[in-house]
Amino acid sequence: MTAVTTQPKTHRPTHSDRVAHAVLWAFLLANLAIVELMYATGQPPAYNTLHAIGRFFGLHLAFVMALQLLLISRLPFLEHHIGMDHLTRWHRWTGFSLFWLVLLHPTFVLLGYAKLDKISFFAEIPNLAGQTPVLLGMIAAGLVVITAAVSVRAVRRRLSYEAWHAMHLVVYVIVGLGIIHQLYEGSAFKTNALTEAYWWALWAFAILSVISGRFIVPLIRNARHKLKVAAVIPESDDVVSVHMTGRELHRLQARAGQFFMWRFPGHNGWWQVNPFSLSAAPDGRSLRLTAKGIGLTSSGLRNLPVGSKVYAEGPYGAFTAARRTKDHTLLIAGGIGVTPIRALLEDGDLTGDIVLLYRVSTPTDAVLLGEMQNLAAVRGARLHLLTGRTGQGVPPNEPFTPENLKALVPDITERDVFVCGPAPMTAAVLKSLRTLGVPARQRHAEIFRLAS
Repeated sequence: MTAVTTQPKTHRPTHSDRVAHAVLWAFLLANLAIVELMYATGQPPAYNTLHAIGRFFGLHLAFVMALQLLLISRLPFLEHHIGMDHLTRWHRWTGFSLFWLVLLHPTFVLLGYAKLDKISFFAEIPNLAGQTPVLLGMIAAGLVVITAAVSVRAVRRRLSYEAWHAMHLVVYVIVGLGIIHQLYEGSAFKTNALTEAYWWALWAFAILSVISGRFIVPLIRNARHKLKVAAVIPESDDVVSVHMTGRELHRLQARAGQFFMWRFPGHNGWWQVNPFSLSAAPDGRSLRLTAKGIGLTSSGLRNLPVGSKVYAEGPYGAFTAARRTKDHTLLIAGGIGVTPIRALLEDGDLTGDIVLLYRVSTPTDAVLLGEMQNLAAVRGARLHLLTGRTGQGVPPNEPFTPENLKALVPDITERDVFVCGPAPMTAAVLKSLRTLGVPARQRHAEIFRLAS
């Protein structure tokens, strides 16, 4: 009898992924070129140079706002082909651009009108605010500044996830005020019927994307699958697993490593929503999440009655085995970030040699460790439990420096690396991977900051 050797299955970036990136860049550049042309041919002409600069910033502000709507629409196309880590970075930089444009647009418009009316900048403010469309634009600008202030990391760390998420719902108010402002004050896109049709088609596409991705698709999926709580299992003093069942769950096409936005109607308020990863590979019959009690929603999960209704938006994220480019894999988990890593370890598509680094302060903090050890034994994976306080001892306990990572995993540059954990740990790992020369296509991080 001849033994048959099965070669590890390597996943390459799909053609559709490359096409998706090309389509997005083409969409962005083409629309940006149209916006520049619209500004150059806009009518009526500006009153003066300062007013012209203000109009320039205003047109680009509206364009960036439409782009931001697309980024938060949670369209499956973007989630599956781009991934949450990339979308998070784009969302952050788009928000940063939006913040500065919100400051620059009204500043230069006010300066232009102040020069035209021959009054001071501050005297012009109440003068323009007396016009309702302008006042609404000013209110929208103020709300953008407040939202940006709340998103600063120093402030963000002091807010519960639920409070921060609720603050970001103000985005919909900002969009509504911005549209009214454009209806009355927009000029660059009103040059002719064609430019006006293009502009409102762009905004209609952005708004319909949000309505579809954030409301219609989730409503259809939840009506179809009727998720409910099947069991609630405490994993430790502050960590709990929730098992859910429903109808035709195979049609969700969820994958290990992905996450959902979870709501528990009747147990929590509708506005309370959290992103929790699947902590077990989906089997088409049930789903499981495992969460640490931090905010209002996660802390109350252990009190969920069996049979409770569950409203889930998703699956989201490209933190899956489909993103692999190499035969072998390194999985890095920190704290409760172990949940998608544990699901990946169970995924049959994750073939080849697997190394797992699990970072916790003490062994008792290692949630799901028993399951991880059993899965590692079955898969032939090497599991390293990394404990102790960071920086403690001589030499300092710093497992994720380039030197220590290389010592633990000598062939790290020949592996795909999946990392999920606290933001500082994830940042440290990604920095070390870049230092070690691990190509960007082999670095995969799950980040949950795109939650608006």
